[in-house]
Formats: sequence, structure tokens, C-alpha cells
Amino acid sequence: MNTKIPGLGIAHLALKAKDFDKSYKFYTEGLGMTPYLSWGEGDSHIQMLKCGDGAGILELFAGGSDELPEMGKYIHFAYSVEDVDAAYETALAAGAKPLTPPKSVALESEPRKVTIRIAFVIGPDGEQIEFFKEVG
Repeated sequence: MNTKIPGLGIAHLALKAKDFDKSYKFYTEGLGMTPYLSWGEGDSHIQMLKCGDGAGILELFAGGSDELPEMGKYIHFAYSVEDVDAAYETALAAGAKPLTPPKSVALESEPRKVTIRIAFVIGPDGEQIEFFKEVG
């Protein structure tokens, strides 16, 4: 519970795509996300996609480039999934590039030790995508 800003949570992740149509197809047809809200045209087009189970939304922006934005960047974004191995294979079949095949990692974490199952792929705009599940 956040006592400073009640109700604070992640509303969505935003990705500026250099090839909007390719990214849209990857996330909808390849990974099964569904269109939610859309507005703007051309390089100002924005499409929100519901990820599926849970409240996650990906906000896909047109007009991206290979140049890094001055405002910062993210390292990766992680999707919680039921089956990391199946999600990894689904992403590869949709055109993602492999980065880290599925593996289990025992964390020496506090306040409790956990084991996670993770895998990473590279999406159509070079973005790192992690599939994540706590397994023990």
C-alpha cells in the first residue's frame, strides 16, 4: 500500500515504434493483445493494446526512429505469464529474436527466497521483452 500517493500503480507501458504496422501485428496477431483505444494519424497515431489477463496495457506510438530519445529509455518490460516456455516460443513464432532462452533462477532475495522462471526476446523495434513467472 502506498501511503504517499494512494492508488498509485502502473497504468501502461509506452513504446514508440519505428514501424508501427509491424509492431502492431507482432503484439496483436503474434502475442494476442487486443486493441483498446486508438487516436491520431500518421506519425501521431497511438494505439493502446490490452495485454490480456490483468490490467496491463501497452501504448504503441507511431513515429519512432533508431535515435535514442533525450527523455530516457527503458531496459526492458516484463509480462507475467502462466507458461514462460510457451510464451517464449509464441513470441519467436511471431517474429521476435531470441535473447535469453527460458531458465529458472533461484534468487537470494529478502524477505524470502524465491525462484523465478524467465526468458527474454527482442521485439520488432529492438525492445527487450521478458516473460516472467514466480515458480517457488
